[in-house]
Amino acid sequence: MYRFFVQPQVDHSHRAVFGYELLLRKEMNGHWAVPKSFTELSLDKQAELLEQLASQLQTKATNQVLALNLNRQQAEDDLMLGTIIYLKKRLNPAALTIELTECPSLNEIQKYSLFFHQHDIKLSIDDVGTGSNTFENIRHALPFVDQIKFAMQNLRMSGQAERIPHELAFWRDIAQSYHLEFILEGVEDQGDQKMAEQQGIEWHQGYYYGKPRLVDDGRQLVNGGC
Repeated sequence: MYRFFVQPQVDHSHRAVFGYELLLRKEMNGHWAVPKSFTELSLDKQAELLEQLASQLQTKATNQVLALNLNRQQAEDDLMLGTIIYLKKRLNPAALTIELTECPSLNEIQKYSLFFHQHDIKLSIDDVGTGSNTFENIRHALPFVDQIKFAMQNLRMSGQAERIPHELAFWRDIAQSYHLEFILEGVEDQGDQKMAEQQGIEWHQGYYYGKPRLVDDGRQLVNGGC
């Protein structure tokens, strides 16, 4: 069985949740775990789960944002564009953001931008500054997206936490230069929150605000693994 866990995205200046990142999980031996491959579950099945979740979260009433991850293999699915556009129509007026975990080629990002923006779907590049999402590798895509996300936890997990302040300032400046929304991930405590404030970053996500959780049928958030 598959379900989406949700993690809140917070506008710190207004002390309010403005959206949720959706994280696909698979139940295995009584525990929820990250699937070995996110292509195990087809996009149309993910769309069904997402529509059900949107109803539970009542995003249609609040116009909150749902952020759905899309990797390179999923993005190359011939049915991907139609499935996501169909989903957005079903979710109206709730907002939808597609978080690209791997940066597409120039031709691909131009195509995605044209199709998705016609349907008020935003595009985001996830995990900038780590893995393959270096500035040189993604700079061609920046004019075509709406948002970038910087994940502090990636640098912590690789033993490079000392680089966070410098890298964070760099990507904040990139977002400002390209007029992009900027979300800081990995906010774990008040120290992280204060650092974000000092750098003028208002949109936060991380364990400090809530771990990824399930939403039960009673529309209450319940504790879950991540």
